[in-house]
Amino acid sequence: MQPDLNLLRMFLAVAEAASFRAAADALGVTRSAVSQGIRRLEDSLGVALVQRTTRSVRLTEAGQRLHRQVSAPLRTVDAALEEAVDDGPPRGLLQVSVSSIAERFLSGPFVASFAQAYPGITLDVTVSDDPVDLVAAGFDAGVQLGEVIAQDMVAVPLTGPQRQLAVAAPAYVEAHGVPQHPSELVRHRCIGWRPAPGVAPYRWEFTEDGRDFEVDVNAQVTTNDLRVMLRTALAGGGITFGLEENYRQWVQAGQLVPMLQDYLPPFAGFFLYFPSRHNQPRKLRALVEHVRTFRGHD
Repeated sequence: MQPDLNLLRMFLAVAEAASFRAAADALGVTRSAVSQGIRRLEDSLGVALVQRTTRSVRLTEAGQRLHRQVSAPLRTVDAALEEAVDDGPPRGLLQVSVSSIAERFLSGPFVASFAQAYPGITLDVTVSDDPVDLVAAGFDAGVQLGEVIAQDMVAVPLTGPQRQLAVAAPAYVEAHGVPQHPSELVRHRCIGWRPAPGVAPYRWEFTEDGRDFEVDVNAQVTTNDLRVMLRTALAGGGITFGLEENYRQWVQAGQLVPMLQDYLPPFAGFFLYFPSRHNQPRKLRALVEHVRTFRGHD
């Protein structure tokens, strides 16, 4: 059969949004048009691709198989077509998945300067700490710590080396003192982080004499929101733990006291990463160039 690329694009939009309405909004068409398009694709293939209910949409086994097989090739085709006709300034929708702790990307100046430099690009940023398959989820690129990026990805440095930091407000330090070794943290009030409900809290990582080890702190407060961690620590609620750059301005202002720094060596920082493809869209190349330019101003 002769494939209808527009119907396949419609199917990918539904598969990735898990919603006819969201897919219609993304494509700029009506919900009815999406529903009819999926029906035509199913009729042409002779198999159901989507299971519909009044509240949800999910792929059948055949739909999942089709999604796996066509998502990457279709994106390559779209990139090639875009490259062939795009002889003007970069434009289009650029979808990026960003770790919640990537302060350099999320703090404001990076995104603002990119938007100013490339007015034809619509930047859609999804902040998430869940593992993500960029291609399957429909993202053009991601931002993560280098240690968690798959080796088959192209990675461009966004920051230099990073390191973790344990911090507390001066009021807490005055009342409870400073731990001299990470093992003493179990006797302190700690503010911990977990990625999602039902997931074990993050274990604080340290290094001593070249040996890495973890401390399972007795966190009295646990959250998946870095702002809650920061604000609770600033209010004297205990010791919290995270990337140094997330706390730098408050440490420099004397509002947070760093501790245990001898046990917290640097490690590889954040990278913009994306699948290796022969034809990279101009919009993605623009983001890569902006990362390099922005970092060069540090």
